[in-house]
Formats: sequence, structure tokens, C-alpha cells
Amino acid sequence: MENYIYYNELYDYYSLLLTEVQREYFEMYYINNLSFSEISEIKKVSKAAVSQQMSTIEKKLNEYETLLKLKNKHDQLYLILKDKVSKETLEQIENL
Repeated sequence: MENYIYYNELYDYYSLLLTEVQREYFEMYYINNLSFSEISEIKKVSKAAVSQQMSTIEKKLNEYETLLKLKNKHDQLYLILKDKVSKETLEQIENL
């Protein structure tokens, strides 16, 4: 479950850096909760191909985070501000 949350957060930041096909696979697996078998039937590829595609996507998302650190910066900013500003202000910042 932790991986699902983590990769969904990374996807929020970096989805536009993925190809359209990679976004499709990611959304089928992480957002629509389809299994590799279900995805392989839809995409007419093997389960191994789906697994390889998902591995590549996860690797790319991790690489983007390593380079750009958008999620990390967001998390640090949240920790700094959470006790210093009102809940309403924090929600406004979250929605930016």
C-alpha cells in the first residue's frame, strides 16, 4: 500500500514527463487497480511486458524525484509550515 501512495504522489509531480503509453499503463495499474493480467489482455501484450513497463515507469519516477526533488521539497515545506500557519492557510498552500 505504501508503494501505491508513494508512486501516486510522484505521478502527480512527474506524469507529464512520461510518455502517453507510460501514463496509460501507470493509470491502469495504480489508479484503476487493474492487475498485470488484466492490463496484458487490454494491451494485447504479455504479463512480462506489463511488468517490464511498470518497472521502467517506477524507475523513471524515482529518477525524476532524485534529480528534481519536488515531492521531497513539498514534504519538507509542509513539515515547516504545519505548526506555524492555520489549517486553512495550509490547505490553500496544498491547493496551489
